[in-house]
Amino acid sequence: MKLRTATPASISFFGKSLIILAVITMAFIAPFQSVQPASADKYDDQINALQQDINKFNAQAAALKAQANSYQSAVGQLQAEAGVIQAQIELSQTRFDQLTAQIADTEKKITENRNALGITIANLYVDEKISPLEMLASSKNISDYLDKQEYRNSVRDELTSTIKEIKDLQTQLTQQKTDVERALGDQTNSRNALVAKQNEQQDLLNQTQGQEAAFQQLIGVNRQKQADLQAQQQIAIAAAISSSGGATLLQSGAAADYPWGPANCQMVGSYSSGGSNGSGGDGYGYGCRQCVSYTSWRVARETGYYPVNWGDATNVPSSARASGYRTGFSPAVGSLAVIHGNPGHVAWVDAVNGDGTLIVSQYNYNYGAGWGLFSQMRMSASVFDEYVYIR
Repeated sequence: MKLRTATPASISFFGKSLIILAVITMAFIAPFQSVQPASADKYDDQINALQQDINKFNAQAAALKAQANSYQSAVGQLQAEAGVIQAQIELSQTRFDQLTAQIADTEKKITENRNALGITIANLYVDEKISPLEMLASSKNISDYLDKQEYRNSVRDELTSTIKEIKDLQTQLTQQKTDVERALGDQTNSRNALVAKQNEQQDLLNQTQGQEAAFQQLIGVNRQKQADLQAQQQIAIAAAISSSGGATLLQSGAAADYPWGPANCQMVGSYSSGGSNGSGGDGYGYGCRQCVSYTSWRVARETGYYPVNWGDATNVPSSARASGYRTGFSPAVGSLAVIHGNPGHVAWVDAVNGDGTLIVSQYNYNYGAGWGLFSQMRMSASVFDEYVYIR
């Protein structure tokens, strides 16, 4: 006969069963209490307060944009936009802190429950070392044997289910942490955008010294710069397409779900002048109906993660790398296709064809109908200089 372990004989099968039930109850209850640690309310309050700040600053920027172009409104708008960026940075940090605390708490509970369950399983499966024939012989009757076997199997299933649920919860939280770490990567880009916004404000002061007449003259200079950038963008894209054998327009007009389309955003040249939030922006650091605004929205729609303040199209690859994304030179479905330049161009890759062409979706490529419109095109992969892999 096989020897049993040194478990005291005075502990009956049903006595061990009571211990097992107690530990199972602890295993079910404790981990799921850990999802919302005691400090969760603190983080939630901070997140809500920061979101209110972002909404407030956006509203201020919208109201100032709606005013006549003047030095004071321009300064106020720059300050409000800087406030939005700073609030976005703080919001990302608070979300990261909240999730990090949740993950640490969950991991602690998992360790505690693994230790407790290990002891329980050791006691429970002492009887595993007894052959079915020996268990049958030690049972009062067939019914007693079947009850023991069924109960042991049931407890085993409950233990397995509990451990799986805990591991699934940790996996979920780890994925959420990855998402927030990407948002923290965006903080680097947001800080750069904040510095640029502050420098823009200082430049405005230096060039105008607060004089309205000088400011109005500067407006004319900036409009000319915008026109020059528009021309550079068009030349770069047209040259790339021409050298690759041209492009075929498949769809045009407006993307059905994109929220900052022609109905909500007016254009001057290739630049937005007023949008759904009144400031010509989409709330994520891009001008509405711009190429980067559209591709960032596509990233959010496909993955749930919204890139913030990635800059002009030519800056997208470096900003994406800072946020944890890979870049390369081979196209892939669901990637961002980038043409470098000033400001460059970016499109979303819908399909990669076997003949070396791509089908891309984009905003603000002037295919002859004007700026700020949606288009889907078939063009050579050689048109694009770099790709950002989102999926």
